[in-house]
Amino acid sequence: MVEVTGSTQDDLAQLVTDKKAHTGDVIVTEFQSAGRGRLDRKFDAPASSALMFSLYIQPQRDKSDWSFLTLLTGLSAVFGLTTLDPESAPTLKWPNDILMSDGKVGGIIAQATSDGVIIGVGINVGMTQEELPVAHATSLLLNKFSVLDRNLILASFLNTFEELLERWQNGEDLRHLYNERSATIGREVRIEHPDGSYKIGKAVDITPTGELILEDGSRVSVGDIVHLR
Repeated sequence: MVEVTGSTQDDLAQLVTDKKAHTGDVIVTEFQSAGRGRLDRKFDAPASSALMFSLYIQPQRDKSDWSFLTLLTGLSAVFGLTTLDPESAPTLKWPNDILMSDGKVGGIIAQATSDGVIIGVGINVGMTQEELPVAHATSLLLNKFSVLDRNLILASFLNTFEELLERWQNGEDLRHLYNERSATIGREVRIEHPDGSYKIGKAVDITPTGELILEDGSRVSVGDIVHLR
């Protein structure tokens, strides 16, 4: 646990570079001044208002499978939150958003190293409407979530992640669990690519490595998803 840092992702990456990181290491912070989300977007949160942490994993599966870990992390967050508040009904927006009432309550970032993956998680816990970083964001507080103790939320996540990771490393296909909690599967979506182009289609499934499969058979590995209906 660190009170203030630039980024828990960068802290863990430095430990990996220095060969001081071990699989299962977790860094949690009260405030980070240079937090970032997917595609290097900035992630801001007032001190003590969000659960922000990074963990390091050395997966016991082929490196080509590692990209599924982002989805596994999202699933762990959803299951962990549901364990604490069964009425909360969080869902997942592909590839890395945690939703409540169609608002983004959390996000995930992952970066591969030579022999592992550093996964960052941010969950808006106690943010008020005025403290939210963007209009489409929300928080556990605003959704009347029954547990706002970040230590309990972290513990529930880590317990769930450990179980799902073991199942995945033993070769179990967890896609059905993801699809059941997905707000994207079955929806008409617009995929916005980094180069400005876009495509519209119906999301129907994901691949074992976490790509989104559209009804026309095409696969999406990167891009922003907009739910159309």
